[in-house]
Amino acid sequence: MNILLLLFGTTVMIGEIEGIIGPVTANYATRVIKRAEGENAEALIFLIDTPGGLDEAMRSIIKEELNSSVPIVVYVHPSGARDASAGVFITLAAHIAAMTSGTNIGAAHPVAISPGGGGEQKIDKTMEEKITQDAVAYIRSIAEKKGRNADWAEKAVRKSASITAKEALKLNVIDFIASSVDELLEKIDGMEVTLPQGTKKLNTKGAEKKRIPMNWKEDFLKLISNPNVAYILFILGFYGLIFEVTHPGAIIPGFLGALSLVLAFFAFQTLPVNYAGVALIILGIAMFVMEILTPTFGPLTIGGIIAMTLGSMMLINTSAKFLQISRPIILAVVGTTAAFFLFALGALIKAMRRRPTTGKEGFIGEVGKAVSAINSTEGKVFVRGEYWNAFSDKKIKEGEEVEVVEIDRLKLKVREKEV
Repeated sequence: MNILLLLFGTTVMIGEIEGIIGPVTANYATRVIKRAEGENAEALIFLIDTPGGLDEAMRSIIKEELNSSVPIVVYVHPSGARDASAGVFITLAAHIAAMTSGTNIGAAHPVAISPGGGGEQKIDKTMEEKITQDAVAYIRSIAEKKGRNADWAEKAVRKSASITAKEALKLNVIDFIASSVDELLEKIDGMEVTLPQGTKKLNTKGAEKKRIPMNWKEDFLKLISNPNVAYILFILGFYGLIFEVTHPGAIIPGFLGALSLVLAFFAFQTLPVNYAGVALIILGIAMFVMEILTPTFGPLTIGGIIAMTLGSMMLINTSAKFLQISRPIILAVVGTTAAFFLFALGALIKAMRRRPTTGKEGFIGEVGKAVSAINSTEGKVFVRGEYWNAFSDKKIKEGEEVEVVEIDRLKLKVREKEV
């Protein structure tokens, strides 16, 4: 083995845990760890910058870390990055933890959320204490296993403590501070780490670096799992379906609308969604449609705006700020939707209801003059500057004003115009 290392050198793989930690991130991290094991990498470095994420996804990543046959290094990078909430657990579970100057770690207090519907759980103090105690026990067990500061880890959970890179190194929360990946590789070179199969001495100085980014599928799923993107997809889905209903046969808008809704509901399964919010948004859109079909000159429009705004604010109902929908986006979407229905769609439906002015249908309702007596079989009228043969169910005198009620080939059925 040593001969092979001298001949071919060593490889260090690099992955990234960035943004909200959810099922997609967990699947990606698992894939990267399995690949590093399969290719017998010297070590695997995860560059981390996260506000936190879902408990289930976090625990899935930690299980893979603790059972990995390849040394895992979690590196808070670049400068300005943060390692909060679920990220703290993942960092403490690594074989080696490192940070860049200008980063911070901490604020790991658990938030009671349930992915896939239900929103933030309304819990009493007893249940909240149980959740906190569970998180404390979990993070202490991880810290103690890795020989890190378990007391600070508990403080990060109970009091949302957060510290800088220098403080983290001083408090034995991390092992190194490094300004770059190359510097980190030099610092960890020769370090011994404990793996499930035994102890391993790292040979990372000058190692070949091999980055493993998310594939296009993971990138796409992660993008739509963002609360703001999922919300916009949900609204665009209704736009597309309504456009298809008002333009039968257009196909593309309907297809894109249905696709957007499917993607939105997929994203909702990975987020703490409150389906009461979904219902309110649908109610708001329904009110806009009813306003157009049966104009009430205000009440339904106001109700639609209120319902949609409340539904949007409730949709991702959690105190975790990184999972909330941006307020400016909500205001922009509600305002755009209200304008769309009140002006664009309203004008379209009015145009559809307007009486035809050309063709056969264009004659219905036209007013003319009887130029001869008209009975049930014959007569003549002057309509639209032309003379037409006409008939009527009731006799009409010459000179009377008449109204066209039907067209039978080139003969007009008329009646005496009502005053």
